[in-house]
Parts: sequence; C-alpha cells; structure tokens
Amino acid sequence: MTTQLGTPSILSPDEAKAVLLAAPRGYCAGVDRAVITVEKALDLYGAPVYVRKQIVHNKHVVADLESRGAIFVEEIEEVPTGETVVFSAHGVSPEVHRQAEERELKTIDATCPLVTKVHHEAKRFAADDYDILLIGHEGHEEVEGTAGEAPEHIQLVQSPDDVAGIVVRDPARVAWLSQTTLSVDETMATVEAIRARFPLLLDPPSDDICYATQNRQLAVKEIAPGADLVIVVGSGNSSNSVRLVEVALEAGAAASYRVDDASEIDEAWLEGVSTVSVTSGASVPEALVDGVLQFLAERGFPDAKAVHSAEESLIFALPPELRRDLKAAQSAARDS
Repeated sequence: MTTQLGTPSILSPDEAKAVLLAAPRGYCAGVDRAVITVEKALDLYGAPVYVRKQIVHNKHVVADLESRGAIFVEEIEEVPTGETVVFSAHGVSPEVHRQAEERELKTIDATCPLVTKVHHEAKRFAADDYDILLIGHEGHEEVEGTAGEAPEHIQLVQSPDDVAGIVVRDPARVAWLSQTTLSVDETMATVEAIRARFPLLLDPPSDDICYATQNRQLAVKEIAPGADLVIVVGSGNSSNSVRLVEVALEAGAAASYRVDDASEIDEAWLEGVSTVSVTSGASVPEALVDGVLQFLAERGFPDAKAVHSAEESLIFALPPELRRDLKAAQSAARDS
C-alpha cells in the first residue's frame, strides 16, 4: 500500500521510520511489449517458443516464461530448424537475422523500438562514412546488436578513460551513439571527453538513452538524498538496475543495494535505519517491489509514500509479424 507524497522534504519529523517509493519504476514500454510478445506467441503457436538470449534482463520473468513453455537459448544454432524464435528486447545484428533465415526459422522481433532507433542511426552514420563511437558496455547484447549494423565503422567506448586510445580516419567525421540503458551523467561525461578530442563530433538526432532509463534515474535522485538506505529491485545483468544503485549513491544515499527480490535483503542493512527508499529497474514486475515493501512492513516500516517525478503513458505495438498472425487466427476463429 502506498500514499502520495510530493517531495521527501514534507515528511513529518515525528515519523521514526519512513519508506519512500520512486515513481516511475519497473516495467517500461519496451519491456512490457517484449514480455507480452512471448506470452502471446506461446498462446498462439503453442510451446515450445524459443527466445534468443533473455527476453529482458530479469531472472524472475525468464523463469516464469520458461514455466509456460519458452526455451531460452544463447545462439540461433540451438534452435531446431523450422521452429519459432523471438529476438529479445535488446536487439540483434543483421548476422543473427541471416542465421535465422538460413535455418528457416519463424522469427518474431521483440527489439525495443528505442533500440531499433539506435540501429537506424548507426546505419545512417555509416552510410555517410562516419567513424561511430558507441558508448556502452562490452559484451552487452544491445551493444553487440548495434555494433553488428556497421562493424567496420563502429568502435566501443566504455568510459572517458578509453578516449585517449581512440583512432579515427578523419577527426572531422566522427559521430557518437550510446547503449540505451546507461547512466545519463556518466554517458555525458564520456561524450564531453570525446568532444574535447574531436570538436566536430556529431550528436545523434535525439537522445539514445531511453526515456524510461532517464525517468528512473531522475526518480532515484528524488528519493536518495537523506535516505539511510536505497533498495533497487533488479537482476545483476540488468544494466539500468545496476546504474540505479550508482545514481542513488551519487545523489546522497548513505547506502544502496540491488536485490532480485526480498529474499536477498540482509536484515543488517536495516540496523539504525530510519528512511528506506525503494525503486526498481525497467524489467522488474511490480510484484517483486510489493514483496520488498511487505518485508519492510513486517519489520516495522510504515506504508510507502510514493514520490512522483514523471508520468509515463507510452505504449508500443506488438511486433508486426505477431500482430499479423494474431489477426489471422481471430479471422479463422470467426469463420469457423
């Protein structure tokens, strides 16, 4: 249960303990679309439905879909010829699409539209023969997918420390892109370091860091100052969840920890704590946040007070190939 609160500063001084709950938090439009895509595919085609990589970076979501008949694989060659495979929200490279076609797989592309936007930007910059500096984390699926759009033009930059080693063909023809789930502040620090070396650096047409990542970071900045503890619900391989812990500490939280669910909370964290702030990454079901609030309630912490910093209403349509098959199935059902 939550009550509404404009800002943390209006808490009554008489309250011995308080819980502040970030809003927005949890599922973003891209994650919601991806999870629903797998659910609808299972309903429509029946199990099994294969998914390349984790559909979203949350172990509870993955386990739930596995229980319904989804089979998660690392690479396309693990999918039997002719089967259905869903591409995760993080996107894939053209090479993965080629491999799927070669194996005659039925593909459903659940790539977040905001990631697809970055892919289009990479192709456009490459077509104009720019060297592209992609800010992101090595090995992340999203980075691999974006880099695969123009591998001969793209080089990875993970932090300002990498900037001195960048080698480009023409300093006047350099552009940057970024992984969508990074810390806004850290990304801009890297961009500033790049621009110091390459003053004519070309920016992407619009922010690459997604609206949901930015909103969740802003929300944490609202609830972290003065908090004795910030709990971030999210899995360890979720880049945006990990970033929220860092943002909370930078914003003034005395301590911050990431947990997959309430079972990972160490009771020692609560010793001497008066104010606990709670949020969750963009791939976290709200039930997991509820579990954390229940854990706190059982230890004497009151109902959470929601701190609103932004409103979100964006909804993405399901992948077109899935919409087409759903429509065909509905027409067949009507005609039967």
